[in-house]
Amino acid sequence: MELYKTKKFYIQFSQLACALLFVLSVFSLYTDYFFSLSVAIFFTIAFFGATQDMAGDGIYLSELSASQQARYVGWQGTFYNVAKLFSNGGMVFLAGVLIPVLGNKEAWAIVLSVYAAIMLVLGFYNSSVLPQQSVIATTSRREVIAKLKDVITSFFKKKNIWAGILFIVLYRFAEGQAIKIMPLFLKAERQAGGLGLTEATVGLMTGIYGTAAFVLGSLAAGYFVSNKGLSRSTLLLLCGFFNIPFIAYAYLASTQTDSLWMIGAAISIEHFGYGFGFIGIILFIMQQIAPGPYQMAHYAFGSAITYFGYTMASMISGAISDAWGYEKFFFWVLLSTIPAFLVSALVPLKKSDTKSEL
Repeated sequence: MELYKTKKFYIQFSQLACALLFVLSVFSLYTDYFFSLSVAIFFTIAFFGATQDMAGDGIYLSELSASQQARYVGWQGTFYNVAKLFSNGGMVFLAGVLIPVLGNKEAWAIVLSVYAAIMLVLGFYNSSVLPQQSVIATTSRREVIAKLKDVITSFFKKKNIWAGILFIVLYRFAEGQAIKIMPLFLKAERQAGGLGLTEATVGLMTGIYGTAAFVLGSLAAGYFVSNKGLSRSTLLLLCGFFNIPFIAYAYLASTQTDSLWMIGAAISIEHFGYGFGFIGIILFIMQQIAPGPYQMAHYAFGSAITYFGYTMASMISGAISDAWGYEKFFFWVLLSTIPAFLVSALVPLKKSDTKSEL
């Protein structure tokens, strides 16, 4: 079984499978069982998406030294999140433009078709650009089970692993709440405490202004960390960039300004900080959690844990927002940043400046 070809296969297969599934989602729009079909289809898309994500990160980890990881982590972080911003911004904007003209069903059919085309192109593109290098011997089923057990147990035996897990969970505690409620706040009626923006305007603000700011923040952070390294002061600075800009939404909720320039500036500031600070958790997982004989698997574990923390925070955000209203909610988000600063100040750090071994 070829190790690098396996990663390449998983990436290609997952992308082509996602293309097919997005096509199926378009057809599901015109059935009487759209909801149940869409839940099943998007669940499967999420599975394949996670698979290609981990395989891609595995190639990144195995090809680059720790210093190179820090140097290019801005680019890695940019492309890691640009799809989410593209979806929440650009594709929402496209849907908002098309719905008044074509209707809801046809508009979303076009949006889903765009996703299918993108995944198809990426699947064929990666067939020629991804590396194919060393091989490992095929093992028996018993050896595979023993290896899997060793992968799991060795992860939890790592030094300071529980402190690292706590850091991963709490670093995104405020973000998980704010990011889920932010688009609802922007579109909610002013009588309900929102800004009353249309879907197209929200897409423009987050998809264009926000994406540009996010990319700049990610790139700036990557070059900053490559020069400074992942130290205590660096991690605290990244945490500050990641969390403090949520004050922009507290300001918007308090003033309910109708100035699109002010709203766009606030969203851009938050997205710049988001892009800059998100590098902190990526680099932490790469250099503090992943190193060792199973770096790809342990990086996947770390990524899964950070999404677990993000999801847990997201799950409580709706109830808090409904109970307190948008203004109080975003001030609560600011208080929710305190755990991130505490773990950033206290989590043990080990220096890593050599290339990790496979």
